[in-house]
Amino acid sequence: MEITRNKFVTLSYVLRLQGFEGEIVEETTEDKPLEFIFGTGRMLQMFEEKLDGLKAGDDFSFKLSADEAYGQVNEEAKVDIPKNIFEVDGKIDEDLIKVGNMVPMQDAQGNRLNGIVLDITDDTVKMDFNHPLAGDDLYFSGAVKEVREATDEEMMAAVGGGGCGSGCGCGSGEQAGCDSGSCGSDGSGSGGCGCS
Repeated sequence: MEITRNKFVTLSYVLRLQGFEGEIVEETTEDKPLEFIFGTGRMLQMFEEKLDGLKAGDDFSFKLSADEAYGQVNEEAKVDIPKNIFEVDGKIDEDLIKVGNMVPMQDAQGNRLNGIVLDITDDTVKMDFNHPLAGDDLYFSGAVKEVREATDEEMMAAVGGGGCGSGCGCGSGEQAGCDSGSCGSDGSGSGGCGCS
């Protein structure tokens, strides 16, 4: 069976930066492979295009340019936020709000996004809402483990927004709000390079 729209796909992969021998950013394991329903908008469009038509047992190796993945770094996505926004009962959780930490947030429309703390002053917290892989070319290599028909329950979860869709493919070149690390098969993970 080939990977086509609405097929349940299981695959393993290694994601690297700076070429196919470069730094490993994310890697699936046998017990936590990438599992998703192809064509439901949960993965990067170009990630899916590169997998289209492959079968169980097929190996793959491809590059996604930054523009095909998470886009270029947008300086306007780096913003100063009043420090009091982060207060709970008049105090700031200093273990959470510290330089380098990724902080889950929500915009005025209720969209979830993650920001990385860049700087903290007396009055503001400078946050970067670019995807952590913005500006990077992504190098994927791996193998298709399984391709099968999706169950009705899996389709409902995918279409209804349940779960993450797992790992690489996260977003559509826009701010996806996912962090790095793959969601394993339980859909509870942290989003990876591919979830929308």
